[in-house]
Amino acid sequence: MKLNLAKIKEITLGAVNIKEENSCFYFDRFTNEQKELYKKTNENFYMKTFSTSGIKFSFKTDSKSLFLKIKTQKGSSRTYFSVDVFIDGKILGYLDNFSDKELKRNYTTPEYELGEFKKSFDLGDGEKNICIHLPWSVETIIEEISIDDNSFVEGVKPSKRFIAYGDSITHGYDALRPSNRYVARIAKMLDAEEVNRGIGGEKFFPLLVSKKDSFVPDYITVAYGSNDWNFIDEETFKNNCRNFYLNLVKNYPETTIFAITPIWRKDMNDEKEFGEFKKIEEDIKDIVKEFDNIKLISGFDFVPHDENYFGDLYLHPNDEGFKHYAENLYHKIIESI
Repeated sequence: MKLNLAKIKEITLGAVNIKEENSCFYFDRFTNEQKELYKKTNENFYMKTFSTSGIKFSFKTDSKSLFLKIKTQKGSSRTYFSVDVFIDGKILGYLDNFSDKELKRNYTTPEYELGEFKKSFDLGDGEKNICIHLPWSVETIIEEISIDDNSFVEGVKPSKRFIAYGDSITHGYDALRPSNRYVARIAKMLDAEEVNRGIGGEKFFPLLVSKKDSFVPDYITVAYGSNDWNFIDEETFKNNCRNFYLNLVKNYPETTIFAITPIWRKDMNDEKEFGEFKKIEEDIKDIVKEFDNIKLISGFDFVPHDENYFGDLYLHPNDEGFKHYAENLYHKIIESI
């Protein structure tokens, strides 16, 4: 039994829009206005809005089998991808394009095949909870998701909802498995639906948050600064940072906002127009002091200062690095609320 659009909408988390075209299903994590904004200002970032980072299927079923058929297209500067399938909270299997390859220590640089992929999963007897994490790194188009005829499907929703703004690390770079991203882990710990607004390469961009979403999130996390240090001067950064938070607070005055400062990066001692890397955290701390509903969280030590915890060996955490990031962030969030 193929799931139709109504049923797919019922089981989907993390999408603000779902549409069907030519019997295929497409998912948006950005609003149409936000996508158009990127289309006008940055074609590379616009391409990344199509990635399915943070989008999941969550449902109960008594089906004994599950079939997935997908099409993948560019959604970031990475081409490896994984679909992670969980049953009752435990990993059941993956649909990916790299398990049959010997990965290099820096697995981020090779080009991996994109296109159509399909796989069947044995779910066993009885009722169970299924969670399917779609890839963060590519656009994932669902051509078919099927279960046994005469089986039931019922969507399962978390108790809370939050928006995660940020750069490539929030986007998901460089987790091999999307369920291991720090935002995915935090969502599970907080029993919250993740709406991921991370864009690889992004800086504080006030226009992105100039208008409200159609829902009021329970929490908002914001994690920019590393690209700001790398590419712009300090005065521009401070203006953009303050205006970003002004817009957020105006739109969500009752929502708790967590301002996460950048994690360690191996090249942090390089000379930049901005100045010393540590000034990023100092400036963010100074800016958010004026806002009552913003909680500052220092992220510098969230991931061990060791290239082995980074997929590209200097900047973007790997799966183990993200585990440290999420656990440290969760404790800081719980202390703040």
